[in-house]
Amino acid sequence: MKTTILLAAGICCSLSCKRVPLQYDTHTTVTQPALVPVADTVKMAEVAGGAYTPFFGKKDTTIVVRGFMMDVVPVTNRRFLEFVKRNPQWRRSQVKHIYAESNYLVNWMNDTTLSPAIDPEAPVTNISWFAAKAYCDATGKSLPTVDQWEYAAMADEKTKDARYKTAYNREILGWYEKPNTAGNRVDQTPENVWGIADLHGLVWEWTADFNEVMLSGESRKDVSSDVAKFCGSGSVGATDLMNYAAFMRFAFRGSLKANYCVQNQGFRAVKNL
Repeated sequence: MKTTILLAAGICCSLSCKRVPLQYDTHTTVTQPALVPVADTVKMAEVAGGAYTPFFGKKDTTIVVRGFMMDVVPVTNRRFLEFVKRNPQWRRSQVKHIYAESNYLVNWMNDTTLSPAIDPEAPVTNISWFAAKAYCDATGKSLPTVDQWEYAAMADEKTKDARYKTAYNREILGWYEKPNTAGNRVDQTPENVWGIADLHGLVWEWTADFNEVMLSGESRKDVSSDVAKFCGSGSVGATDLMNYAAFMRFAFRGSLKANYCVQNQGFRAVKNL
C-alpha cells in the first residue's frame, strides 16, 4: 500500500498578523511507500487543557487548548535512527528532495550510522517538517500545534504561565544567544510544571502548523513600528521581554519552508487526550 503526501508551501512572515491555514500545493503530489510503524516508549507528560493569550493578535484574543500528552524531551538521534532503518524512504540517500533539502541529516556518517562526534541522546537536527511528521505518524503521534507548543512552553518549574516573570524571559533570551546547544544531550534542563524539559535551552522545534501565524505591528501590545512587519527585525520594537522572545520564535517559524533542514532545529511529538 502506498500513501500520497501533499507539499506544504512556505509563507512569508512579512504579511499582516492573522490566522492563515497551512497552505498546500495541491498540484504537486508524490507517491511514498507506506510507513512502517515504529515502537516509541519515550516518556510523555500530560498538559492539562486551558486558555491563554497568544503572542499574535490583540490583547483580548484567547485560545482554548485541549489537554494533551507531550514528549518530555525532543526526539533523539538514536530514536530517529531506528525510524530510518525501518523506513528507508526517509534515509539521507533516498529521501526525495521536495521533502528534504540537501543538508538533510548531513551531520550523520551515512544513512544508518551516526558520526562519532554525534551523541545518540542529543536531539536529531537537520530534519525537515516532512520527515518530522513522518516520524510522528509512524509512532502513532503527531507534531504539536503552535498553540500546544507555546501553551506548554510558557510554564516554568513552578508556574503554568511564567511569561510575566522577568527572570524567566531573560533565561530564554540568554539561550537564544548561545551557539551550538543542539549537540547537547536531552533532559539536561529543568522540567517545567508539566514535567516537560528542553522546550527552551536546546533546539528550535517544528510544529504542525509552523507557518500558519503571521507577524506584524498588530501583534500583542500593538508594537507599532514598521520594522515589526518583517522577520527578524520585529523584535526591535518589542515593548517587553515576553514580546521579544516570542517575536524571535514566530519570526523563525515564519521564515521556514517544509523541506528546510536547520542545524539547530529538531522536534517532539504529542498525543491528544
